[in-house]
Amino acid sequence: MAGNTTNPALEPDTDSPIGPGLEFAQFGAGCFWGVELAFQRVGGVVKTEVGYSQGHVPDPTYKLRGDVGTQYRSGIYYYNQEQARLAQETMEAKQKELKDKTIVTEILPAKRFYRAEEYHQQYLEKGGGQGSKQSAAKGCNDPIRCYG
Repeated sequence: MAGNTTNPALEPDTDSPIGPGLEFAQFGAGCFWGVELAFQRVGGVVKTEVGYSQGHVPDPTYKLRGDVGTQYRSGIYYYNQEQARLAQETMEAKQKELKDKTIVTEILPAKRFYRAEEYHQQYLEKGGGQGSKQSAAKGCNDPIRCYG
């Protein structure tokens, strides 16, 4: 079969942050709504977006993701070698604390990121599925309700 055989979903993410001194970070952690809210609350985080990465389908959608399997794995996806080093060191230190449990978070180069549909962005801050808004204020430690 002739034609282009490259898959853009498998290519490195080439986006770059807008503004000096800023870096991208890409994490995989199952339900992206709760994880996004947790990161919104962290000092130094200036913007969050949820989406899809590390898969094989270009331009994926929420309907394609399913609720189990590798699409819900945990991961740290780095943009440079310094991020890779810090991720590995942090995971090794945490592994020593856990002793008898094995961390299975993958650490890999960031593949192309596809922004999720607009209604998923800041979903829990907007009220989630039940209309119950949750605080994204820096330092907030209110419990996160994953579905609103």
